[in-house]
Formats: sequence, structure tokens, C-alpha cells
Amino acid sequence: MSHAREDEQLILGASDRIELIATIVMALAAIATAWSAFQATKWGGIMAIEFSSANATRVESSKADGLANTQRTVDVNVFTSWLDAVAEEIKTGEIPPVSDAGYDPLPGTLSAFYFDRMRPEFKVALDAWLTTDPLNEVGAPPSPFVMEEYQLAAAREAERLVTESEVHRQDALDANQNGDNYVLSTVLFALVIFFGGVSSKLSGKRNRWAAIVLALILFLGGLGAFSQLPIVAPF
Repeated sequence: MSHAREDEQLILGASDRIELIATIVMALAAIATAWSAFQATKWGGIMAIEFSSANATRVESSKADGLANTQRTVDVNVFTSWLDAVAEEIKTGEIPPVSDAGYDPLPGTLSAFYFDRMRPEFKVALDAWLTTDPLNEVGAPPSPFVMEEYQLAAAREAERLVTESEVHRQDALDANQNGDNYVLSTVLFALVIFFGGVSSKLSGKRNRWAAIVLALILFLGGLGAFSQLPIVAPF
């Protein structure tokens, strides 16, 4: 009778230990699940913000690029009109031939009218082009637009915004991946809770221990992956 009672107590003791371990594992898994879900939500928010920033920056880049194209068109039209006026005025003797010394606008002439209305960015390139004596030197650059000095601030801004947009886009993709990884961790911890809960329903100590061991393996695996993921501060 005493041996039977001792065996019963041992069985009950083992059962209590299994339930205690299962309870601890499930409690830890529940905390980890809540934290993973929270982080997945936070990363989802970051992804949305970064994609929105990428789109907004891309729109601004398109605006800057459109402005640069408009400025190029204006520069080409004014330069062409100025060049025609200079050629005509040189032909009539109204102004002296243009040399590598540059162009000195004569007040009251049509070429001076166009010259005064050139954009400062273009004038820098035009002055550099004129120093190559393009009207007399065969090997001179064909126009001011191929000169290194011809730089448009709007075009540089468009390029900068494109780069910035790509950075936002990559940050959004990274945030999406982090969110997916946290969702995967949530699934793993949910399985831990499942096997931990099932362990108390199984018959036979071996089966119950097997469920607990499987829950522990999944928990440790999820915890290992979980610890490698970047964290978004709660506040």
C-alpha cells in the first residue's frame, strides 16, 4: 500500500513539474508574442512612412527636373537669338567681331538685349565658351551647353532628390523585412504556446515531456532569431 502511494506521489510530482515548466514556457512565449506583434506593427508604420517619403521626394525630384528642362529650353532659345543678333551686327559693322576676349554688350543693340536677359547660370558657361574663340577656332566646343561650366542647380537638386528617394525606398523595404521577421517570430511563439498547452492534455509522461521539449526547442529557436532583430523604441 505504501509503495503504491509513493508511486502515485511520484507521478503527481512529475505531472506538477511538467505543468510548472509548461506554464513558465507559455508565459514567456506569451510575452515574446506580444512584443513581436508590437514590433511588427511599429515596423509596418515605419515602412508606410518611408514609402510615403520616397513618393513625396520622387514628386519633388520630378518638379526640379521639369524646372531644369524649362531652364535649358530658355537658355537654348535666348542663346540662339543672341547668336543670330551678334552675327547680323558683326555683318553690318554695328559691333566688332567676337574674339577670345569675350563679348562686351553694346547698349541699344539687339544682342545686348538678349545678353542682359540670359540666366546667370548660362552666362558662366557662355563666358567660358567665348574664351575658346569658337567663331574662329575650328576645334572649339560647339556650344556653351557642352561646357563643364554649364551647371543647373535645379538638375543637381533633381539628382539629389532621386538619391534621397532611393534611400527612403530601401529603408521602407528593410522595415518591411523586419516586420515580416517579427511576424515569423510571433508564429513560432504561438506554436510554443500551443505545444505547451497540449502537454497537459496528453496521456503518458513520455508524450507530455515530448511536447514540452518541442515547445522549449521552438521557444529557444524563436528567441535566438528574435534577439537578432532590430528594435524600435516604444516611445
